[in-house]
Amino acid sequence: MARTRHHQAGYVFKKGSNWYVRYREDVQLESGSIKRIQKCSRLAKAAGQYRTKRAAEQLAEEIIRPLNDGVIRPESAMSLNQFIEVSYLPYVADQKRRSTYSGYKNIWLRYVQPSGAVRLRDIRTLEGEQMMKAIARREDLCRTTLGHVKHFLSGVFRYARRQGVLDNPNPMHDVEIPKARPAGETRAYSLEEEAQMLAILPEPAATVVATAAFTGARKGELRGLMWEDYDGSEIRVMKSVWRSHVDEPKRPKSKAAVPVIAPLNILLEQHRAKCGNPQHGFIFSNELGQPMNLEALAVDVIRPALEKANLRWHGWHAFRRGLATNLHRLGVSDKVIQQILRHANVTTTMNIYVKTVSTDAANAMKTLEMMCATTVQPGTLEGSRVM
Repeated sequence: MARTRHHQAGYVFKKGSNWYVRYREDVQLESGSIKRIQKCSRLAKAAGQYRTKRAAEQLAEEIIRPLNDGVIRPESAMSLNQFIEVSYLPYVADQKRRSTYSGYKNIWLRYVQPSGAVRLRDIRTLEGEQMMKAIARREDLCRTTLGHVKHFLSGVFRYARRQGVLDNPNPMHDVEIPKARPAGETRAYSLEEEAQMLAILPEPAATVVATAAFTGARKGELRGLMWEDYDGSEIRVMKSVWRSHVDEPKRPKSKAAVPVIAPLNILLEQHRAKCGNPQHGFIFSNELGQPMNLEALAVDVIRPALEKANLRWHGWHAFRRGLATNLHRLGVSDKVIQQILRHANVTTTMNIYVKTVSTDAANAMKTLEMMCATTVQPGTLEGSRVM
C-alpha cells in the first residue's frame, strides 16, 4: 500500500551564528521497513544574503520540495555502506561471477567502508573526490588499485540510478584519481625462460606450465579444462574455476577453442596416460577428481624448483602475457594474437599483454644503426654541428 505523503514547510531556526531547518523524511531501516524520522540540517551562516529568516526559509524550501513532491526515495537516505551491504553486493552475488563478488566485497571492506557513513544522496562529485583522496592518504595504493576503487564506486551509483534510488548524475563520473605511485611493471615469460622451466620441473607441474604457456589460458581456465573438450588438435575453454566454484569463463568471447601445438599435445597425452587414460573430467585434477589447486602447486613445487635454477616465479598470468609477447616477436598479426587470447578487443591485447623485450629493442636499434651506416655518409652532418 502506498504511503501517504504529508506536505511540510519545515521549521527554520537560528542557533548561534547559523540557520538550521528541522523537517521529517522517510528512511528505510536495515529491516527493510520505512520509518518517518525527524532530521535537522544546517542551512547557512546567518550573515550576508542569509542574514534574514526569509532568506533561510528559501534555502529550506529547496531541501524540502523534493520530499513534498515524492521524488526522493526512502532508500536514498541510507548510508553508502548500508546501500552497498544490503542492496548492491547482493545484486553482484546474484548477477556476477563469484570471484567478482569476492573482489568487490574486499574493496568495500578494506578501502570504502571507513569513509562510507555518508548518506547516499548527499554524495556529489566533490564528496566522491574527497573520498578517493582520503583512501589515497590512508592506504599506500598504486594508481591502478585506486582506479579499481573508483570503478567499484561508480558501479554502486549506476546500480542506485537503475533502481530509481537516485536520479542525479553519477557522482563518480568526473572524479579524478588522486596522485599515487605507479603500478609495478607486469612480467611476461620469454620462450627461453619457459624452455628452462620445462627442463627442470617435475610432472604434472611441467605439463600445467606448458599448457599455460602455449594456450594462454587464465589460471581459472586452466583449472577448468576438461578432457572431453580436448581432441588433440585444439582445446575448448568452456569453464573457469575460482576456489571451489565452477563458472563460465570471464567473458562470452573467452569461451572458445585454442589450437594445441605438437609439443603440448605430446605432454598432454603423456599426462593422460599417467592418469589412466580418462576421457572425461578435469585435465588437471587432485586425488578426489576436483580441480587442482594451482596456487599450492606453485608454492610447493614450482617456486622451489625455479629458485634452485636461479629463475624467478612471476605468477600464472605471466604465461598469458608471455604468449602474446612471444607471438608478437614471431611476427604474428595483432588480430590473430587477440583471437588466441580470446580478448574482446585488440587494444587490450597490444597495450596490456604484449611486452617490449629488451633484446628486441636492442635488435631494432642495431637495424637502425645499419640503415644509418648505408644512407648517412661521412661529412653529411658537418653542417648541422654547433660551432
